[in-house]
Amino acid sequence: MEIKKIQKTIDAWIKSNTKGYWQPNNMMLRLMEEVGELAREINHQFGEKIPKPTEKNQKIGNEIADVFFTIICISNALNIDLEKYFLSTIKKYNKRDKHRH
Repeated sequence: MEIKKIQKTIDAWIKSNTKGYWQPNNMMLRLMEEVGELAREINHQFGEKIPKPTEKNQKIGNEIADVFFTIICISNALNIDLEKYFLSTIKKYNKRDKHRH
């Protein structure tokens, strides 16, 4: 799925299931919350932190998807064409880091 299509899909969901996008600062806080959940799951699976019984069977992919969803919401609320910026970033990395790694 193209990023533009993902953005449209999430926008349609937001419009049909919520009162609209949160304020950007609130979405940023939500993003930090989701990143924290991702960090916790990675720590459970690869670190030394033992999960609580209620935290078992979480999937890293689900946590990454929650982060991605929130990033798309921020982009949509700010009318950012994320696909355009992503392609620009890939060009930057290809030029800057072509022989680096």
